[in-house]
Amino acid sequence: MTAAPDAEAVIRAENLTAAFGDRVLFRDVSFEVKRGEVFVILGGSGCGKSTLLKMMIGLVPPRHGRVFILGTDVWAADGAARLALLRRIGVMWQQGALFGSQTLLENVEMPLAEHTSLRPEARAEVARVKLGLVGLSEAASRLPSEVSGGMLKRAGVARALALDPPILFLDEPSAGLDPITSAGLDEMIRDLARSLGTTFVVVTHELASILAIGDRCIMLDREAQGMIAEGDPRRLRDESTHPTVRAFFRREAA
Repeated sequence: MTAAPDAEAVIRAENLTAAFGDRVLFRDVSFEVKRGEVFVILGGSGCGKSTLLKMMIGLVPPRHGRVFILGTDVWAADGAARLALLRRIGVMWQQGALFGSQTLLENVEMPLAEHTSLRPEARAEVARVKLGLVGLSEAASRLPSEVSGGMLKRAGVARALALDPPILFLDEPSAGLDPITSAGLDEMIRDLARSLGTTFVVVTHELASILAIGDRCIMLDREAQGMIAEGDPRRLRDESTHPTVRAFFRREAA
């Protein structure tokens, strides 16, 4: 599902700067994410992709700038307002971050137990539905140690979907996966975006995934300490004249 040109912006970043002491990762990064699109944050290692994601979801404060999600300033909101906002987003971390002593079903139930008043039977039913959405219906009773890396990533997405958030953040979903498993995960992301209308923000440096799932993207660069490209990744691949962007998309030496 590609967002319509006039689709509402559900995320707005304004002049974000990330710095740790005197070390600046990026500065003055601004962009919007439209409702229903798959938005990719890409770039080479060390450019600040994951830091930007953490800044967007309220884990790493910006040195300067603001982030608005669904009209709320992430870093100005506090107390109940901040908690209410964070309940409207889901996050899947690179390693899945599942609890090893709990089954996949129990892992997906956890947000429901913490944030809803559903009875245990209802929580289990919702969790089964979410596992079904990611193709894991038959693995509900397995422990994380009993499933493959690709299944762990899918279970992480199912848990992120537990509370039906309108926005999902995925941190390096294809990292460590073989090409076939990665392609299946990409297809799942596109299917979920189309069927649920969910907005995805995906951090990755995997070129095949970027081209397979991305409606729009921004590219960060470590040397430039900021954003060097924005747009449809296929157009950037075919039309960009920026040497670093060309090198990334065409796998050429810059």
